[in-house]
Amino acid sequence: MNKVTFPFLPEGYLETILPNGLRLRVIPRKEFAKKYAFLAVDYGAIDMDFTLNGQTHHTPAGVAHFLEHKMFDMPYGDAMNRFASFGGNPNAFTSHTITAYYVSCTENLEENLRTLTEMVFTPCFSQKSVDKEQGIIAEEIRMYRDNAETRVYENLFSAMFHQNPVRIPVIGTEESIKTITAETLRQCHKAFYTPANAMLCVMGDVDADDILRWTLDSTPATSGQKATPLYPQEPNSVASARIEDHIEVSMPTFVAGFKGVPATGKHAMKQEFTLDLAADCLLGTSAPLYTDLYEKGLIDGSFSAGFEGMKGVGIFTFGGDSRNPQAVTESILRAVEELGHTGMDTAQFQRQKKATMGRRLRDLDGFENGCYRSAEYLFQGGEYFDFYEVMESITEDDVLLALTTLVREENLCLSLIHPIR
Repeated sequence: MNKVTFPFLPEGYLETILPNGLRLRVIPRKEFAKKYAFLAVDYGAIDMDFTLNGQTHHTPAGVAHFLEHKMFDMPYGDAMNRFASFGGNPNAFTSHTITAYYVSCTENLEENLRTLTEMVFTPCFSQKSVDKEQGIIAEEIRMYRDNAETRVYENLFSAMFHQNPVRIPVIGTEESIKTITAETLRQCHKAFYTPANAMLCVMGDVDADDILRWTLDSTPATSGQKATPLYPQEPNSVASARIEDHIEVSMPTFVAGFKGVPATGKHAMKQEFTLDLAADCLLGTSAPLYTDLYEKGLIDGSFSAGFEGMKGVGIFTFGGDSRNPQAVTESILRAVEELGHTGMDTAQFQRQKKATMGRRLRDLDGFENGCYRSAEYLFQGGEYFDFYEVMESITEDDVLLALTTLVREENLCLSLIHPIR
């Protein structure tokens, strides 16, 4: 395995691409009792349409999430029980862009790792189990419908985007999941769950040679043809500037999103870090604007801001609980417009940049974050551990240009949730 090091991370990581195309990364953490294996597939909720072997396929919304649920079904029964017998703590998630399966343990890493890899690459679906799962996921959809934090973001995406499938909830809809069959799952597993479309990241006090041997033994010898996702052309404009809804909440909540054009590869990392730093400078808890909004009672501790870049999607958001979301949004638009005339406070920018870099360095101690970020950036054509170099390169002018270009009224979509009265 090849060793890759960084100035801020002398231990680096070891990595290789297996003959079947699977990328294996081992991140050593000496003297840690915990061990963590994270297997991610470059397949998420937005990958609804794709081509494979010259044929075009159109699948219902929610298949990626549905498939995540059913991957724990194995010929011997429920994989959760096998993990438990080895002292493993497994879980999984589906986002708009990736699906990931992971397990943590303090012992029996070999058995837990083999269970994880065999589970992910072994499709085992029956129509009877799929029919049963439809009811379980339908209940999950209804539960999320009553969750203000989930619903305010789902509403934002549905209003902001014209055609991009990010406008549909990751979990799908009650109507769409009714059309998912065992054959649908087998088709999508074949298209995306190939070793060459996945990454395995293992972190802890582990022997890389052991990890390599176990992985070679427990994954397919070859990789099938990878599917090519298809995405509709998305206009730069927002589809709708405002969306309002009512559910059982104690006070109004909101999220304002500014739609941008996402960068790719290493440029995507700089765009994300620049706008995250911009969010910290403008709306972090030590920023004058945050203090002003807080003291006026317009925001509370639930308020946050940041940037999310996905395939074909870039969104700068801020939001939280507020009795006057419109006033918060107008204050932020005015503040950014003023920054365009006056420029940034250089001392504040430098302080915030150091604080942001320090936070990202501390995040490396988190096993989940290190593995997830490794896979997330790999699938976007980048390398997460380049973040230090990228952060160092960000200037005051970069942040100012990013803010004044993106945080404009014509890019804005405001999602509001009101209490039912």
